[in-house]
Amino acid sequence: MDPRLQLRGDPRRSPSIAAFLSFLWPGLGQLYLGRRVAALVFALPIVAIVLYLVVELLSSPTVFIARLFVPSVAVTVLVVAILAAIWRLLSMVDALLPRRGIPVPSRRRLPPVFLVLALVVVATHGTVAYGAWSFYDAGARIFVPPSRPPVGSRPRAKPAGEPRASGVVQPTDQPEATPEPPIDIAKDRINFVLTGLDASKHRGNHHLTDTLMVVSFDPRTNKAAMISFPRDIARFRLSNGDIYRDKINTFYSYVARNEEEYPEGPMAALQRELGHLLGIRIHHYAAINLDGFERMIDLVGGVDVVNDREIDDPEYGFDDGRIGFRLPAGRHHLDGETALAYVRSRKGRGDSDFTRASRQQEVLLALREKLTDPAMLPRLPQVLDAAARTVKTDFPAEQLPAMLQLAQQVSDERTARYVLAPPYSVHPPLEKTGGLWTLELDMKRIRKLSVEVFGEDSRYSRSGAQRP
Repeated sequence: MDPRLQLRGDPRRSPSIAAFLSFLWPGLGQLYLGRRVAALVFALPIVAIVLYLVVELLSSPTVFIARLFVPSVAVTVLVVAILAAIWRLLSMVDALLPRRGIPVPSRRRLPPVFLVLALVVVATHGTVAYGAWSFYDAGARIFVPPSRPPVGSRPRAKPAGEPRASGVVQPTDQPEATPEPPIDIAKDRINFVLTGLDASKHRGNHHLTDTLMVVSFDPRTNKAAMISFPRDIARFRLSNGDIYRDKINTFYSYVARNEEEYPEGPMAALQRELGHLLGIRIHHYAAINLDGFERMIDLVGGVDVVNDREIDDPEYGFDDGRIGFRLPAGRHHLDGETALAYVRSRKGRGDSDFTRASRQQEVLLALREKLTDPAMLPRLPQVLDAAARTVKTDFPAEQLPAMLQLAQQVSDERTARYVLAPPYSVHPPLEKTGGLWTLELDMKRIRKLSVEVFGEDSRYSRSGAQRP
């Protein structure tokens, strides 16, 4: 072949066919025209992008998707999608450009199929760019920076002898805690507090944390633990020595109303106090709004659960005014509304806050399975928007891929589940509580449980450990 044809192209080849081939893959049209150098120039950038994606997806699709929550990664994908679209269009246009010895259609004779193919390129790359933007936007709303003072700070101390919020007089405060070292997700246990905020417009904006759960992952054993705190736990000792008399599900609201006493904010205070009771450091929180939880379940197509015993709650109220919730024993596929009732109902015969806490753990595990299913990819933008409206966490987005790798190694069978119901707590006599039905933690059993679950990571495992 005449070397000059590598630049000018072969006049015997159709530019329209060349443009179509460049639509299929940039550079193919130039190769068809005999322009090998131009073919390499247009093809190589796309080859590099595709090879990178293939390697990442073959390694772990879930981890790759998790990286998109990192703002810099999401923006990079968005920009690359736009540039790749421009590059494909340039390759198609280049195949139609007039060259010496090659006739090219006039504007009136420009193949209509070229315009259609150009629209397809814009639409496909626009979809990818929109997906990347959805991750960027969701990440910015889900992963929030921690709003707490330096690690080791405690609630504002009150003068010795002054009555505290609990009404208990304490002579002195405990000393300041020393800052904790950063954790390595690949080597160190990581603990979360998971809260379900009941702040629905249908139920009043009272911000009760009726779901309180500590979730722990240990990379050394590939095991996890879920420990639920029943809402009726009361009269528990705080890290500064006070006794909090009210129920534990009101602690979040109490802290929010007493900013001077708790300058770190309600979520950080909740982390500290639950960690104090369990004898561990709780590193991060995740807060779930129960209204958004219902929509998330619907978007993933529902969840599968096994109901151990019939639920017949005549007092449960749905948002549309219906009263009563019933679910037979057995395997069920739950939509969002039913799943929300499943994790909220507690007044059926034989039910309690303890059985409800166990069901909450079950639904969270089922939701985790659905969210990691590749079939969710077409619904990602909607799921991401629902997640952004539902979940808030101070966990760093940059560490999410490593966290997901750890979570994937932990099966449901290797996840221990506990509810701090009796024997981990006791019902005090009603005459002692003024007729209020409450629970008080049996700290001797809690300390034993802490050592069993967390091992050497529990402060109770160390000799001379502090005792609440």
